[in-house]
Amino acid sequence: MIFLKSKDEIEIMRQGGAIVAEVLLKLEEALSPGMTTEDLDKMAFEWIKKAGGTPTFIGYQGYPKTLCTSVNEEVVHGIPNTAKVLNEGDIVGIDCGVTFKGFVADHAKTLAVGAISEQNQTLIDDTRTALQKGIEQFEVGKRIGDIGHAVQSFAEPKGYGIVRDFVGHGVGRKMHEEPQVPNFGTPGTGTRIKVGMVLAIEPMLNLGTHEVKVLKDGWTVITKDRKNAAHFEHSLAMTESGPILLTTV
Repeated sequence: MIFLKSKDEIEIMRQGGAIVAEVLLKLEEALSPGMTTEDLDKMAFEWIKKAGGTPTFIGYQGYPKTLCTSVNEEVVHGIPNTAKVLNEGDIVGIDCGVTFKGFVADHAKTLAVGAISEQNQTLIDDTRTALQKGIEQFEVGKRIGDIGHAVQSFAEPKGYGIVRDFVGHGVGRKMHEEPQVPNFGTPGTGTRIKVGMVLAIEPMLNLGTHEVKVLKDGWTVITKDRKNAAHFEHSLAMTESGPILLTTV
């Protein structure tokens, strides 16, 4: 079942989105070689609480941390810890959810740790562009398949593996609501976009195969061929006057 949001509910989600967007901007400014992913997590926790939000991820199906921090070949859901040191040349996907007044805002970006290779920079840039291609299809009357097709038609010709086992989703009172929003698809198919719909669109692109596996910790998803991956995500709402990007300051 898809839960359409009212104007007032979308405004609450916009406020929560501003919190999570500011947190990721602060983390981007703070990020430097030698930090641990636990360092990032502690900062995010403090900033979210200070802003009046609640870290959505903590306790979600037993997840223990504020952030997901996924380094290099880790696609998503990497668990922050004190042993994971970020080195010059790494890339790290930072995914964060904030609950504010009962509603969730979900946002992610992949960042460079110091100077990175041209290949890694292109991966980051292309994944960000793939997200924008998907966002451009978020219009009343279009369908979920149009979003996935836009991502796929941009990314596949460039040789990227598009993750299929994990997809975007509706977001609202829960972090994961219907509908699912794959990063591949056939235009003109799937759920029709309506006023009140709120989606988290989140392409995950791999330098190699689209295939992934989950590590023994039960959370961390890595590429099967151990090639690097990138992940970007925004939460968006459809209003009477058009789409609104919620996860921005």
